[in-house]
Amino acid sequence: MHTRRIGDVEVSAIGLGAMPMSIEGRPDEARSLATIHAALDAGVTLIDTADAYHRDAAEIGHNETLIAKALASHDLGKDVLVATKGGHLRPGDGSWTLDGSPRHLKEACEESLRRLGVEAIGLYQFHRPDPRVPYAESVGAVRDLLDEGKIRMAGISNADPDQIRQANDILGGRLVSVQNQFSPAFRSSEPELRLCDELGIAFLPWSPLGGISRAREPGSAHAPFARVAEAHGVSPQRVCLAWMLAKSPVVVPIPGSSRPETILDSLAATELVLTAEELTELDAV
Repeated sequence: MHTRRIGDVEVSAIGLGAMPMSIEGRPDEARSLATIHAALDAGVTLIDTADAYHRDAAEIGHNETLIAKALASHDLGKDVLVATKGGHLRPGDGSWTLDGSPRHLKEACEESLRRLGVEAIGLYQFHRPDPRVPYAESVGAVRDLLDEGKIRMAGISNADPDQIRQANDILGGRLVSVQNQFSPAFRSSEPELRLCDELGIAFLPWSPLGGISRAREPGSAHAPFARVAEAHGVSPQRVCLAWMLAKSPVVVPIPGSSRPETILDSLAATELVLTAEELTELDAV
């Protein structure tokens, strides 16, 4: 497994996004555990979660609890960096709400610590800016958690370039990751990716495969991904992740998965080398 870095930690170049195992349409627990274990067997050392990854109001932190169970039941579990998030909530009616208040973030971190069964969270990320709370106050709470040793590394999610710079300043240069949506169908985070590359901050694209499942459909805007995939005898999803990895050494995609076969196909992207011409073609999509 090829590796990249988040802060001072070496992680697999592709991580596992665990959200699909806990929200609507999720599989049974046995399949989820099998998926996580397959990822570990293949060399994954980064798993992304959040306290808001659950379906019903009474099961906050379902995904964190699931991951803790999977890691505890596998010999390689101790080698995994678990990245979780706080500040986003799900009332249980399918909606998403926000609470970026320092009080909530600190309480949420304590609950995440309990569910994950650790003394310090490997990577804790402020999930999404709350327009009712000054951004500096939310990030300041994350800084406090870092200073108190409750978390080992700090990151932010769904942030713009100004927020990245502000967060890094508030954290005293200790911002290690930015997790934003980025995929062939969603390119608006290019400025954030370039800034992370400039600053040496890991960029974790969420939903990196968005839109690629339709690449083989007639008239698809992502048809070049299907053409390149056919030339290499692989899936368009694998091409997508290889293209993303080629953009910068700070990129660490976290494709969501709930089946062993899909995460294994995603991980194979680390071995796929695309030509300069292919990358140029895909960039133009």
